[in-house]
Amino acid sequence: MQKRSFLAAAALGGAALAAHGQGAGKSAGKGAPALLTVTGAIGKGNRGGLDPALDQLMVKQKIAFDRAHALDFASLAAMPAVTIRPTLEYDKKVHALSGPRLLDVLQATGAKLADGHKLFLRAIDGYAPTLSVADARKYGFIVATHLDGKPMPLGGLGPLWAVYDADRAPDMAAKPVDQRFALCPWGLYHVEVQAA
Repeated sequence: MQKRSFLAAAALGGAALAAHGQGAGKSAGKGAPALLTVTGAIGKGNRGGLDPALDQLMVKQKIAFDRAHALDFASLAAMPAVTIRPTLEYDKKVHALSGPRLLDVLQATGAKLADGHKLFLRAIDGYAPTLSVADARKYGFIVATHLDGKPMPLGGLGPLWAVYDADRAPDMAAKPVDQRFALCPWGLYHVEVQAA
């Protein structure tokens, strides 16, 4: 229960900071909890390697790294946002999702982003699709922080969701709505950038 309380507090704390315009730094570590950790082919990072005692979710999902770049809600909300309006599979309705472009978030960490590089997206429930940088660019993936103008809560689709506007991608729009979002983990908390 303590783990769930911590995650909920982290999401709420980050959302509150963003809503009040505080903590708009470039990375986590100034008192705000990290919501997204980027590892792999990145720059020098802003945190050390995996802590086997304190990074329990990452340990359970068999993630390993010697350096990472951690971002809090305020730093993500401070990036230029894009709004998309896809039909969601859960209620078959059009919703407004907004947040920074996924590739912009990764570039802010110093990530190397050649088209052939792979992005391993990981959600808190263990879902981990793989996306190429080329497809992230082609489909215009964002890291959604807001749904219909409100920060997304933990326990719903947030606090972060890697998603794109499937209604505007002809190859995806041709599929049934419940088959369009296999590459889109909600509850996103980790991205590993892997060079080809």
